[in-house]
Amino acid sequence: MKELSCERITQAVADLCVEACCRLPKDMVSAFERAKQSEPSAVGRDILGQLLENAAIARDETVPICQDTGLAVIFADIGQDLHITGGDFNAAVNAGVHKGYVEGYLRKSSVAEPLFERENTGDNTPCVLHVRIVPGDSLRLRLAPKGAGSENKSVLKMLVPADGIEGVRKTVLEAVQIAGPNACPPMVVGVGLGGNMELCCLLAKRAAARDLLSKNPDPRYAALEDELLAMVNSTGIGPQGLGGVTTALAVHVEWAATHIAQLPCAVNINCHAARHAEVVL
Repeated sequence: MKELSCERITQAVADLCVEACCRLPKDMVSAFERAKQSEPSAVGRDILGQLLENAAIARDETVPICQDTGLAVIFADIGQDLHITGGDFNAAVNAGVHKGYVEGYLRKSSVAEPLFERENTGDNTPCVLHVRIVPGDSLRLRLAPKGAGSENKSVLKMLVPADGIEGVRKTVLEAVQIAGPNACPPMVVGVGLGGNMELCCLLAKRAAARDLLSKNPDPRYAALEDELLAMVNSTGIGPQGLGGVTTALAVHVEWAATHIAQLPCAVNINCHAARHAEVVL
């Protein structure tokens, strides 16, 4: 059985924190460049140029792309044949977040309790950790820092089957229109369909954290992604909400089995800094 130490996990998570917060993925940079060429709005083109310049400075100087370095959302796929040694997995991951945010000079945005004292934890822990046990003997970690500007525009609608695809279209469109400039477009929109209340939201979160050019493997849902993207970009919201056709760079859809009387639909939006980084140990 393959062994993996908690020490390696901690260092890997720390590195991912800095990577995700300071280096915009190449597919996002390329998408900005393409959008700048095709955006008819002069203001929109100027904004896209500024976003590209900002991303280049962040990369070259290893400084955050955005001042809101978010809560650290981590998706961990643990191979069932992997033996983690030297400590507790959850503690090792949070130790990595501590190390990454403190030593990387990233803003600490986590409060220990949500309603009364709201005292900052000082190191951005605890992270939001989603774990799956999968075949194999490796550990896949994907870290997606999530800022509040876009996260606050999340939507969950417990639709019924009769609402159908029109209900899904309406839910996504309304979420984007309400978000408007507050979600710092151009956005990446994650849509979850099916499951139950909590699974649907997790599906939307996973969708929002996908690589930009990825497509749903089911051709029906891939076609829905394209349709929803065209619909979102027809709103005219544009870069930073100042008009144009580049409101979103992608709409990603994830789905799961659901109850016969339900059609849950969740929308989770990433701002223009759709940050994520991944490593396989």
